[in-house]
Amino acid sequence: MIDSETFRRLALSFPEATEQPHFEKPSFRVGKKIFATLDVARQRGCVKLSEVDQDVFSAFDRSVIFPVPNKWGKQGWTFVDLTWVGEDIFRDVLTTAYCAVAPKKLSEQVKRGVD
Repeated sequence: MIDSETFRRLALSFPEATEQPHFEKPSFRVGKKIFATLDVARQRGCVKLSEVDQDVFSAFDRSVIFPVPNKWGKQGWTFVDLTWVGEDIFRDVLTTAYCAVAPKKLSEQVKRGVD
């Protein structure tokens, strides 16, 4: 299980990541691009993945990680049920989402494991 503070801590651990409101939810961005949002009330995160990454992570368990059920899902937006996902998998999902939207220099820094 991932609580909102763990979500926040992990999301803000990436280089130049910031938290800003997005409608009534916190969003986590690099530059102006959102890589994740947090729905505290539903205990659910939403991350931006490529189509391939979305398929790979959803294969883990479609009741825990699954595409948003509309056109946003077809664009890679993916829900993560925070009550069931483990921290290791969630960290991988979040890292993949960050790297998908981050500038190449920052993405490569994260992939090399340099903070």
